[in-house]
Amino acid sequence: MTVRVKVIPRSARTEFAELMGDGTLKVRVAAPPERGKANEELCAFLAAHYRVSRSSVAVVSGQAASLKLVRVDQGNPGGDSHLMNRRRSTDG
Repeated sequence: MTVRVKVIPRSARTEFAELMGDGTLKVRVAAPPERGKANEELCAFLAAHYRVSRSSVAVVSGQAASLKLVRVDQGNPGGDSHLMNRRRSTDG
């Protein structure tokens, strides 16, 4: 699956911030946007969330931008709904 992500680097911690109205995930990342550090941390964070290996997650566009397309190769076709359900359960 491909996920649209808006990254906020240099945050206090790495975490999901919100699911935006257009379906874009906003993710806060502790790493700075230097030499791919924020991208690496984002991919590791999404890999842990989706329970896939780090090599199953890659930024496919927007490497140097805050808005990115990230590919997650996974065996669970319901991964998107899992994320949305998790976000809703932590919002309240």
